[in-house]
Amino acid sequence: MTMKRAIFGAFASLLLLSSAGTAGPVLDRIKSTGVIKVSTAGTWPPQSFINDKNELDGFDVDVAKEIAKRLGANVEFVTPEWSVITAGHWMDRWDMSVGSMTPTKARAEVLSFPGIYYYTPAAFAVHAEAKITDKAELNGKTIGVVAPSTFEQYLNGDLVIDAEGTSEITYDVKPTTVVTMPNNQQIFDDLRLGDGVRMDGLLDSLPAINDAIKNGYPIKVVGTPAFYEPLAVAIDKGDPEFNDALATIISDMHADGTMTTLSMKWYGFDYSKTSSE
Repeated sequence: MTMKRAIFGAFASLLLLSSAGTAGPVLDRIKSTGVIKVSTAGTWPPQSFINDKNELDGFDVDVAKEIAKRLGANVEFVTPEWSVITAGHWMDRWDMSVGSMTPTKARAEVLSFPGIYYYTPAAFAVHAEAKITDKAELNGKTIGVVAPSTFEQYLNGDLVIDAEGTSEITYDVKPTTVVTMPNNQQIFDDLRLGDGVRMDGLLDSLPAINDAIKNGYPIKVVGTPAFYEPLAVAIDKGDPEFNDALATIISDMHADGTMTTLSMKWYGFDYSKTSSE
């Protein structure tokens, strides 16, 4: 298909993408229906969660709604398993993922990342009664993570993030056992049972850990962040038109301060910029 695009140009490219059922028609469909389907998590506060009105809420949810608004559409949210989202080949079940996804090299084989919208540290946490005070003390311990995730890859020693704003990764913690679960709510629930009852610690995003602490979970952050990761909007691979439209919107949201405003609203900190900005 690459050769055909080179021969016939942009117009032929759009025809080929349309005939292949890829995202050439996505923008047309969104404009004609007035709806964009967005996948995100349903149990990952403060990024995305069900509020007391039984509605999806959170930072990622607000970002998705703002992107939809700028596309002239409303959002229809879906909450599939994270492994299904990262696998790509969505077959039009949803159009875009706004779920704090790290643009790794492996994921880029099946997904495109129109824009990074914020950056967060990944941190270790232990039970509040644990005597552990530094992440180095978690070496040889049992640690819980969401799978598949960059946190799991870090603990396995094979994390590759080749996106702008990524610092060098050093593997300071090598657990004996990695406990994997489909969402971090289950991991937080297991750790709150007590020090070493089911696990000795967990690795997750610092904002999610801080939110759990704010909501009464008896856990604490230990040590400095394990790594920093850029987090991006994702779409199925092979859709340059949709990719470019989203890239422009995300860039505009950074430039006009919208990302900063939403980050301050949900985190009390501006995670929309790298530490160098």
